[in-house]
Amino acid sequence: MELFLKKLMEEARSAGLEACEAYVVERDSFRVMTTEGEIVEYKSNAARGLGFRGLLNGRMGYASTEAFDEEAIAQLVKGVKESAELCEDDDSVFLYDGQDAVPEMNLRNEALSAIPAEEKIARVLEMEKHIKAYDSRVDKTSHNTIQTGSHTIRIVNSYGMDRSFTEDMCLMYGQATAREGDHIATGFYGVAGRDFAQLDAKAIGDEIARRAVCQLGASAVPTGHYRVVFLNEAMADLLSTFSGIFSAQNAQKGMSLLKGRIGETVAAPCVTIVDDPLLKDGLESRPFDAEGVPSQTHTVIEDGVFKTFLHNLKTAHKDGVKTTGNASKAGYASSVQVAPSNFYLKAGKRSLEEMLRDIGEGIVITEVSGLHAGANPVSGDFSLLSKGYLFKDGQRGQAVEQITVAGNFYELMKNAREMANDLLFPLGAFGCPSVDAGELSISGK
Repeated sequence: MELFLKKLMEEARSAGLEACEAYVVERDSFRVMTTEGEIVEYKSNAARGLGFRGLLNGRMGYASTEAFDEEAIAQLVKGVKESAELCEDDDSVFLYDGQDAVPEMNLRNEALSAIPAEEKIARVLEMEKHIKAYDSRVDKTSHNTIQTGSHTIRIVNSYGMDRSFTEDMCLMYGQATAREGDHIATGFYGVAGRDFAQLDAKAIGDEIARRAVCQLGASAVPTGHYRVVFLNEAMADLLSTFSGIFSAQNAQKGMSLLKGRIGETVAAPCVTIVDDPLLKDGLESRPFDAEGVPSQTHTVIEDGVFKTFLHNLKTAHKDGVKTTGNASKAGYASSVQVAPSNFYLKAGKRSLEEMLRDIGEGIVITEVSGLHAGANPVSGDFSLLSKGYLFKDGQRGQAVEQITVAGNFYELMKNAREMANDLLFPLGAFGCPSVDAGELSISGK
């Protein structure tokens, strides 16, 4: 690899590229899925790819490869030159000089790679057994999955920057179906982290089954306005869906209603949103972004006041500010975009139970679906099929399903009454506590 990168940089300079960068991704992954005690999917593979980009006459060109030989070098350089010549983007683009030090971070757990496949399979099958044993009404299990893997990202450019990091990850999740009479309910749950001990077969299996059983007997409620509390997982799905409004890239394209509102109050005082790539145990923690810029924590909204968009080098230059280090690539062959890291609503001080007691009565939304079709990430409007339960005086009541909750994300941020203290990152980069959203429209029966 070292010789390949050296020759690639030399060839790029000889071909007239003003600056260039190699973005190398190496992955090792293991995945097993079981259904009703049978292995239905087994995958174990290693992959390596390189994305190459370079500046020619102020335009950025891209190319990529999974081959690492002399022929690939010539093809990469040729591809970048042709791409740059066809580029119609007039915005100034940059490569990072790599002069600033990156924070020290340990994202490794090499013990994961030493765990034999048999032990991983046994763990997910054990989880299945706990799902079935939880309650006699649990009818079936499916999509029970365990994954482990590691990936390394390395960025090398013609300015002399050469930095990399490796992270290890594991996760386990599953789904259960419960049946009582003619009513069927499902439950899904999972845990992700960097320590295999976090994949507790009994705890995860019991929670999957509990969620299915709790929804038995669910029904719709009459259409009307209700006091709504979004459970942490449902709120995290909403935050993920509308996270693009905080991207400077989207704002510059006119796709965020927050454009031009930095310094204004855009949310309730209880709303603070943080982007933290340095978060301990965060699933999107990293020492630097996809351009090699050192990671820093940024408060996007503080006590309701909009503080900053998320930026990469290009968007930051366009707005006359410093990058927030939120350059992102969907893969080694992708162009540089803007995306959050560990992005979350800051938790409040009281428990969900305490919050519900003070509210009186309403609906807790535990799950939202149809986010692609039922949410407009530009206007903020949403109308989502939902599940949950009624509550009164802090006590859980009738399970609820086949309802639609409608509102607007911008208005939700303004009308939020309180955040609970149960911040959770459900299998991803977006974290939320449970949120008292005030009154919202519910369509039911």
